[in-house]
Amino acid sequence: MRTDDDSWDITTSVGSTALFVAAARALEAQKADPVAVDPFAEVFCRAVGGQWADLLDGNAPDHALKSEFGADFVNFQGVRTKYFDTHFRAAAEAGVRQVVLLAAGLDSRAYRLDWPDGTVCFELDQPAVLAFKREVLSGYTPTAERREVAVDLREDWPQALRDNGFDASAPSAWIAEGLLIYLPAAAQHQLFTGIDRLAAAGSHVAVEEAPPMDADAFEAKREEERAAGEEGTFFTLVYNEQHEPAAEWFGARGWRAQPTPLTELLRESGRPVPAPDSEAGLMTTTITLVNAVKH
Repeated sequence: MRTDDDSWDITTSVGSTALFVAAARALEAQKADPVAVDPFAEVFCRAVGGQWADLLDGNAPDHALKSEFGADFVNFQGVRTKYFDTHFRAAAEAGVRQVVLLAAGLDSRAYRLDWPDGTVCFELDQPAVLAFKREVLSGYTPTAERREVAVDLREDWPQALRDNGFDASAPSAWIAEGLLIYLPAAAQHQLFTGIDRLAAAGSHVAVEEAPPMDADAFEAKREEERAAGEEGTFFTLVYNEQHEPAAEWFGARGWRAQPTPLTELLRESGRPVPAPDSEAGLMTTTITLVNAVKH
């Protein structure tokens, strides 16, 4: 059960969801026609080993990512990865040289994207998560200057970011990928406010969001998870809350915002859209990805 001051490493609680997502990216990369390729996703999974290595070797047929839900989830991760990669490339082409990865998890963009000289990537996350990534990727060279900011996003992360050299007078590029559902509405508001206050004119932000589920349906999914002995898998980790749609919030504060439904991105990429009442559909068909640029 989540608490106001809970913490985690890469194999527990919210941290384990980053590993699940990395495995999905690795499976996407194995396809003959991947939408996006993250070569470090497999590196992370093999570093943990066990079921995660077995999954990539085809030796875990009962793994959730090998189910019908898993196939849809892998498609989702492929198009989501491409969307945020494109966001950062556009920001870099516009001259942005500060990048902020909120809840960086196992995001490897500081290593795999072709950043212009002088780019600094700030990675914010729990200390144990950052330590795992640092150890696993110790033999690789990042393509930008990478700065770890060990902080809980429910705390004063803007000050921690400034303490690590972030320049609020220069444009910046931000993402909140797979993050908002793990924050209560008040923390979502704090996050948006922090971004807006630190972002100079010409800054870019991209956010993944979804409206809350019906309260009774959400509680039923939580109980189903607990009854199956799977507490801490998904529904018992997330908050069924939304502060305000990102396009509306940022749009009202001088940002030019463009929301794109995930279903639209799936179709554009030639990937099937899961049925709304399917397990994957409950998770993905209401998701919107929002890109905004500050005037």
